[in-house]
Parts: sequence; C-alpha cells; structure tokens
Amino acid sequence: MNLSNMIAQRPNKTIYRDGDRVIKVMNEEFLAADVLNEAHNHAIVQAAGFPVPALHEVCKVQGKWAIVMDHVEGCTLANMLDENPKNAAQYMERLVDIQMDMHSYKADRLRHLSDKFHDKINQSGLDSAVRYELHNRLQGLPKRNKLCHGDFTPGNVIITPDDRVVVVDWSHATQGSASADAARTYLRLVLAGQAEMAEVYLQLFCQKNGTEQKYVNKWLAIVAASQLVKRVPAERELLLRWANIIEFNG
Repeated sequence: MNLSNMIAQRPNKTIYRDGDRVIKVMNEEFLAADVLNEAHNHAIVQAAGFPVPALHEVCKVQGKWAIVMDHVEGCTLANMLDENPKNAAQYMERLVDIQMDMHSYKADRLRHLSDKFHDKINQSGLDSAVRYELHNRLQGLPKRNKLCHGDFTPGNVIITPDDRVVVVDWSHATQGSASADAARTYLRLVLAGQAEMAEVYLQLFCQKNGTEQKYVNKWLAIVAASQLVKRVPAERELLLRWANIIEFNG
C-alpha cells in the first residue's frame, strides 16, 4: 500500500489515498476489537443500503490496524461551511435532511444505543447517585430501532460533484432513537465551538421531524455522560454541568 498521499489527520488516526482506495490507519492504542467493530458496523450499514464508501478490507499497515475502503470524490459539509459561511442555514438544513433519511433505515444487527449508553454511564466517572439517575432516565426513554450514526457531524458527510451523499466514520453506529442521535449531533457541534450553529441545527431537526425539543433534551445528560468517557480535559467542565442536570426543559 502507498502511504505517500495523506489526505487527513486526526488525533487518533491518519487517512491516506492510494488510487481509488482510502486507507484509514489507526494509532497504536487502537485494539483489534475496536477496529473490527468499526468495520463490522460499516458493513452492516452498507448492507442496509445507506450510502457509504464500499468496504474492502481490514489489515495491518506498518504494524497499525487499518480499514481500506473506496475513495469518494467530493467535499464534506464541514468544508462547505468553512468556504461559504453565509450559506450555513442551507447546509444545516441539508445535514438534517440527510440525517432524517438515515433514520428511515433499519440495521437490526447493530448494537442497541440504549445498551451502549448504559455501559458509557458506568464508565463516565460520575458519582453513583448521578449514574443511578441517568440509568433510570435511560430506562424510561422509548427504545427505537432507527439507524443512528452516533457522530453525525458536517465533517462526516461528503457531497459528491453530482450532489450524491456519502456518510463516513461508522465506529459509533447503533440502532436506537432519532432524538438521541440528534442530541449527540447537537453536543458535538457545541463542543466544537459552534454553539450558534448547534441551535440552528436543533431547531431545524425538531421542526422537520415534528418533534418537540424537550424530547431531544431528555437525552442531553445521557450523551454528555457518554462523552465523559473520552476524558478530554477541555470538555470536562461543560459535560459535567450537562450530565449532572437531571431534567432539561424544552
């Protein structure tokens, strides 16, 4: 494999292009189980018919785990936002429309979102009383089976030159509630310093889905607790504030 053409670098992975393939190389700390789980999720979503890059193989490259898939020509919604910020509302509407389409798919072999969140709450480091309240809240929320991305942000949505949509990075995919997936997108936008855009996104999501905001708000403490597992110091204060609030009002 040719790793001379790096096209993206993130804190825990580096992405290369080799002809018509993309090689996503993970850092050393990635366990085989984590990489195989991401590839497994990707394969399930691909089989469900939702547009993702075709998956080719999981292998080791220079001693590191890697996932190989098709290269997709296009521009992410994140890049489009950077280049044309005046069109932010239009791009947020496109993001919501794509997410709504995704939620219309079923992928029954994926792990259920509620089971994942129960595990994340246990790993969050929150005190036992808060964990107990969060487990109880999660237990009382409706269990759905919609295809959820788990990290549905503008950077993971590619628009091709002929205006097709391809969504990447399925490591957090589950089946569950659309409102939970929206709460996760909202949180990720806020943590990225895009609070104003997050509010636009949430208003559009609720309006287009005919959902009252209070139903998304019920998930915010839970998704904040799940994010605490990453142990990012810069995020901790905000996440603790959200995770310790037992009721959000719409």
